[in-house]
Amino acid sequence: MNTPKILIVDDVSSNVLMLEGILRSEGFETLIAGDGASARQISHQNQPDLILLDVLMPGETGFETCAQLKSDPATSNIPIIFLSALDDVDSKVRGLQIGGVDYLTKPVYGAEVLARVRVHLRIGEANRAFVREQQVRLDALRSAQQGILVRPADLPEACFAVFYRPMQEAGGDFYDVVRLDPDAFCYFVADVSGHGMSAAFLTSAVKALLRQYAGPLYSPEDTMRGIGSVMRQILSDEQYLTACYTRFNHRTRMLSVVSAGHPPVLVVHASGEAELIRMDSDPLGMFSSVVLHRKDLYITPGDRIFLYTDGLIETGPGGRRAGLDFLIATCKDHRSLPLASAVEAIASTISHSCKAFSDDLLLLALEATR
Repeated sequence: MNTPKILIVDDVSSNVLMLEGILRSEGFETLIAGDGASARQISHQNQPDLILLDVLMPGETGFETCAQLKSDPATSNIPIIFLSALDDVDSKVRGLQIGGVDYLTKPVYGAEVLARVRVHLRIGEANRAFVREQQVRLDALRSAQQGILVRPADLPEACFAVFYRPMQEAGGDFYDVVRLDPDAFCYFVADVSGHGMSAAFLTSAVKALLRQYAGPLYSPEDTMRGIGSVMRQILSDEQYLTACYTRFNHRTRMLSVVSAGHPPVLVVHASGEAELIRMDSDPLGMFSSVVLHRKDLYITPGDRIFLYTDGLIETGPGGRRAGLDFLIATCKDHRSLPLASAVEAIASTISHSCKAFSDDLLLLALEATR
């Protein structure tokens, strides 16, 4: 561990000299500020490991300085110990409520200052170690999740492209493409309710179930019901799964679509016209008996089929309807681009239209090329 840096903030020079002597004699590095504004500037530039902050200072009080430090992401995690001649309960409570980790009343004693400083430095280091450990786990989970996602280069005959950006390190959105026979493929997108590790862990189960139930022995409806029956046993009471299963034969150009509470499939025809395949159906995992509907349609060469999750149409201020209209218009605008370039351009356009996202983003497109 590097030598800890302690920022001393006090307008009385004798107090500063005393604290500096105590800390330096024990091997700590010290920084000095005489007022709140200087303390905030030094904290930004030097990122001290801990701040000893006087309360009664000219200009802004220590309470005000603390509030500003805690409201700034660059300094919000620096622990602050108040030092003050105010020894009433209200002052102590106020200091702790606005973000201080401790409160010492003056006159302070060297042994007590050192003991409190060391305790909070150890707590801070333990917290940082915990965060690093969790980050390693999340990175491993993200790598594992990315590892189970099929890439267009893995199945070039499937003629698909995909954009996937989880909101957190690992997401609850999922897609897969499975070869059913030399000409037919299943294209699948799903959204497990929730975010983070719990939802991400479930995506591996969805992939395994899809691979088990996607095949000549099962119709598209059977595939979805099989996934739903198992997921109902796995998901918690608050969780569910929306999904869309499409089966496309590139030789016969027949497309079958089964949706389970999922946004409608979008078809942009070679002519430039757009068509939404809407179906009223239940999400998976919520009910013991699920209502599913299927639609079959003929796809002409050059038609493009877009599957996506709701994060892509719920990003803007206009709500879901406006988001869907924007997606349709964007897909049509980029119709002339090669499929992979079009998917990237569509996702980029939608991402730039909204500054903040509260969900994963997933867009999968396939094209009839024969």
